[in-house]
Amino acid sequence: MITIERIPEPDGSIALWSVETALEGSAIGRRLLGHEQPVRASASVRGAAHAICWSSGRTLGNVEIFNKDVLTALPGQRGEDVEIGCDLVEAGRMRNGARRWWCRTHQAHWGTKTDIAAAHSSGHLLCSSHTQPMSFVVDPPSVRLDQHAEVGVWCSMPPAVTSAGVPRRRRPKIHVHIREEVAGKKVLDADVDALIVQYGTSGDLFGGTDPTTVNITPPAAFEFVTALETGRTMGYVACRDCGAPHLDLGEFGRVAHTKHLCGNCGRDGIRTAEPIASTPLKPLHDQFTSEPAFVDVDRTLNIDDYPGAPFAVWASTPAVLWTSDRPQERGIHVHLSIDGKREIDDTYGSVIYRGEELRRADLLTAMIAKTLV
Repeated sequence: MITIERIPEPDGSIALWSVETALEGSAIGRRLLGHEQPVRASASVRGAAHAICWSSGRTLGNVEIFNKDVLTALPGQRGEDVEIGCDLVEAGRMRNGARRWWCRTHQAHWGTKTDIAAAHSSGHLLCSSHTQPMSFVVDPPSVRLDQHAEVGVWCSMPPAVTSAGVPRRRRPKIHVHIREEVAGKKVLDADVDALIVQYGTSGDLFGGTDPTTVNITPPAAFEFVTALETGRTMGYVACRDCGAPHLDLGEFGRVAHTKHLCGNCGRDGIRTAEPIASTPLKPLHDQFTSEPAFVDVDRTLNIDDYPGAPFAVWASTPAVLWTSDRPQERGIHVHLSIDGKREIDDTYGSVIYRGEELRRADLLTAMIAKTLV
């Protein structure tokens, strides 16, 4: 029989040892497997680097990497579809009373007899989903809301129509606009892998659990924006055990529910009075989106007037965050270049292509279909 012993270390960490015992109960083998991580990371645990990870296709998320061993083993400053080390925290007990752990990296419980036997044999703590492809970025771009006149954050999806033919499918990204003057020139207009939003001390979005920052990953932005577009019910809840913000993704982000599993500590005691899909982007959006209203633009563009010009067309989408007092524009967004220079970067109410008027709803459907999540 093989069991796990939790041994406190002098530095306060918890070492996990596998202990093999004979039938009469005497220990016949012990092996150090690794260390259990603290459920809530202090500033000293976080260290100097700020790393965010995410995976496509999962149903809940916990995006910040605290484990120094995992951080130092990352293959570079950013990566897509790579393996990232497991990060185990204590997660209460199973129904049979046995202790269990939770892998924050891969969102899976650990601690079955099979898990323990495999760890004792290999000497490594590996959850059942340890081969899941992950994306990550170390020290992603950061924007502080109170230092800019206007900040806009969107989910970047593939275009619906391009001059180069059918756009390829790709994963979503985060698109950021920053202006230093209201309605002025954009000083940043770019897609990024992930984004840290710092909102200082104004407001208390998360009940004191993390009063200064929100990490935005592409899957979270995609679920949030499509929920805004379709009117799906969203809300926000924090874990009653560890206080971490709860993030629903995938199927859990599209179907409201009352029972929630924490992506940070693996405990399933979170319940809401009403069914919701929980996301920390909801309080961020509600607090700092100054003007949630939309205006339907009436500008018209005929792409056929620019024969041979490279272009791409999107349906405009609601912003994750929009700090401007100006209403957001709803319509069809077009990029068009002439002689290698982008001459058109604007939103229109009517766009003609090949003699036919494009429909925003059809464009949005095509964009979502081309987005890998």
